[in-house]
Amino acid sequence: APIPTYVLGANDQGTTSYFPDVSGCELAENITYLGRRGLFSGASGLQIAYLSGTESQDEPAPAYSFGAKDVAELKTSLLSTPNFKGVDILLTSPWPRDVGAFANSAGEIDTKKCGSKLVSDLAASLKPRYHFAALEKAYYERLPYRNHTVLQETPQHVSRFIALADVGNTSKKKYLYAFSIVPMNLMDPAELVKQPQDVTENPYRKSRKEAQKTKAPVLQFSFSKQEEPACQFFFDLNKQQGKKRPSDGKETGKSQPKQAKKPPQPTGPCWFCLASPEVEKHLVVSIGTHCYLALAKGGLLPDHVLILPIGHYQSVVDLSPEVVEEVTKYKAALKEFFRKRYVLFERNYRSQHLQLQVIPVPLDHCTSEDIKESFIAQAQEQQIELLEIPEHSDITQV
Repeated sequence: APIPTYVLGANDQGTTSYFPDVSGCELAENITYLGRRGLFSGASGLQIAYLSGTESQDEPAPAYSFGAKDVAELKTSLLSTPNFKGVDILLTSPWPRDVGAFANSAGEIDTKKCGSKLVSDLAASLKPRYHFAALEKAYYERLPYRNHTVLQETPQHVSRFIALADVGNTSKKKYLYAFSIVPMNLMDPAELVKQPQDVTENPYRKSRKEAQKTKAPVLQFSFSKQEEPACQFFFDLNKQQGKKRPSDGKETGKSQPKQAKKPPQPTGPCWFCLASPEVEKHLVVSIGTHCYLALAKGGLLPDHVLILPIGHYQSVVDLSPEVVEEVTKYKAALKEFFRKRYVLFERNYRSQHLQLQVIPVPLDHCTSEDIKESFIAQAQEQQIELLEIPEHSDITQV
């Protein structure tokens, strides 16, 4: 080769004979096989992590594959380095699973099904500034994604994933990627962590959050995990303005017999109290004992409806048990009526009266996971961090 060239190893049994030494070797003049896994450091200080082969469930993995042990050992060797911030480049053959989450489309490649979960885990841990892969033989340049949690962690550098097509492909898809890069350890820290305008949420965040499900979130939402659920989103924005609860569980004042909690009275005109002259009764669809159903004024869709308490309650956490029970019945009735998925959320911003917004979504348009990803993607664009709470959590206790 006219210039130094570094390559990964075999991806199938038929090509293993071309790579005689799994630890790496020179294949020809200026052509070097990096090896099964490791870190290559250039003369400039550029750090290139690499993992050869395809994912295997077998241990030990075949010569043309890697297993969980290979990934764990590579992660350990790098993460144990003092002041480790990430690597400049990561080279793998498989795409990382879910790399397309929260980002631009990968075309005909379904990133939810193709790719390696082990590579996703490796990329999440090593935080490469550039990650290259080519096994799917398709060109895809993903939007950059962040490696930190906004407002909770110190800003870190972004990562970019670039997939390249096979050389000389008839479709003339891009198989070369030329770029200049300054090694991470030579960059000004402020310049390194600059966030581009099109940065997205980390696509591998979902799997890494599994171990964090019990942690209390700042903003909460809950997704039903049933096969065809009515996805419910709870935004608890009332915490900072509600009355404080005793932290030690002690009662204040003299003990009094429990009485049914009455809804507070509005301090001024309310557009949603059913008895108010301001309510637009022509939009009312159904009236129950404690709640009523109304069409949304200027709805997002023709079937956009609101579930509202008849009494003057400000948020879900303030509702009495009998009101909560009737809200649940309305939700079940709407699910049966729509015969679709629906998104339900509480709009509790500068509002004195609870409004539960119900937006139906056709079953054939998207999955519940698609809806969830859309919420997270839109939130990260506004730099709002959403953390998932367990499905059956009592929101009044969060």
